[in-house]
Amino acid sequence: MFLYQPTSGYCYNSDSIFLYDFISSFQPRGSLLDVGCGVGIISLLLSRDFPVKTTIVDKQQKMLDYAVHNFHLNKLEVKSHLGDFTELHTEERFDFIVSNPPFYDPRVTQSEDSHLNIARYAHHLPIESFIRRVKTFLKPKGWFIFCYDAKQIDLLLHHLKINGINPEKIQFVHSKIDRESKLVMIAARNNSRSMTQILPPFVVFEEDSVYRPNAQKAFDKAGTHSIKGDFEVSKERE
Repeated sequence: MFLYQPTSGYCYNSDSIFLYDFISSFQPRGSLLDVGCGVGIISLLLSRDFPVKTTIVDKQQKMLDYAVHNFHLNKLEVKSHLGDFTELHTEERFDFIVSNPPFYDPRVTQSEDSHLNIARYAHHLPIESFIRRVKTFLKPKGWFIFCYDAKQIDLLLHHLKINGINPEKIQFVHSKIDRESKLVMIAARNNSRSMTQILPPFVVFEEDSVYRPNAQKAFDKAGTHSIKGDFEVSKERE
């Protein structure tokens, strides 16, 4: 799959590929919403691989333009919304809501690049309002599958629980087996009463910094080829 990314600003990374691989295990179908879609990497791959009707939302015009262009480039249909997810208004409800949201702690030194700042730092999509709005748009048994800063697992579980979105499966991602986890992937289901399953850790690298088979398999399955290019996508679409 070919897709465009800007030469400067936020570009997707391995987190999105691993999240796509994680979501794939749930065999998504029906309606799907990608929150904070960026250039569209996660929902593009899911739309390619599964029978889903896809909607994307991003608060940055530049990123949304890239995402829509990438869907058209790959002959995939998509509905798009520009704006803050917490202010989204639509009557549609979704079987799957997926997201690789901004989760960096805003108290650290932040990037002065506005596109990077919005894509990275949690104050642009606060976790409590994020999950509360997810609840609004999920179907009664819909799935919310996302990744986040592993250090904030307590807040994630708290806000999921109080909103009635039960975390059914949790997997921590480790760069190496002896390193602490910096990323967690969570599959939560609306109105579920299932007990939470903690999956075996997803370890990215062997000791010699070679990708482990599970990580390499995720990259191979994604099969993405990025093209760095700055152009006026919105004008091209007119």
